[in-house]
Amino acid sequence: MSKKGNILVEPSHESKRGKYGLITTLWNRDIVEVLFKNAKEELLKQGVHKENIFHLEVPGAFELPLSAKRLGKRKDIDAIIALGAIIKGETPHFDMIANSCATGLINVSLDINKPVIFGVLTTNNYEQALERADSRKGNKGSEAALSAMLLLENLSKNK
Repeated sequence: MSKKGNILVEPSHESKRGKYGLITTLWNRDIVEVLFKNAKEELLKQGVHKENIFHLEVPGAFELPLSAKRLGKRKDIDAIIALGAIIKGETPHFDMIANSCATGLINVSLDINKPVIFGVLTTNNYEQALERADSRKGNKGSEAALSAMLLLENLSKNK
């Protein structure tokens, strides 16, 4: 049993045998690698077999929705975890990318009828992003993995 925020996740056979597509961005790679490492470690710790974890890299957060849609249409993927880091700069680019990414990913989830987890950090600076990725502080990668497992659990009960 693991805790995601205030939510206890008790993985069953359903989420342990689930097949997870983790999509990571190359932009802000050092932060995203921490998110990916923590997400993958959490899935493995919860009993997901490593061969049930598929990894795909894309250039940036703007490319996550299309990649998630393509990956999600595969029959051998049950849930998608999109991981990235969008750090605010001095232009409105941050707002456009963050909004497009979030809107795109929710639309993909509704279109493919599978969980698509928004594990994309949107922070004001590099330090905030690093803190949220850190396994001793925010551990958002682990939280994203647990969210995917919890959704598979809940969806399997309501088929």
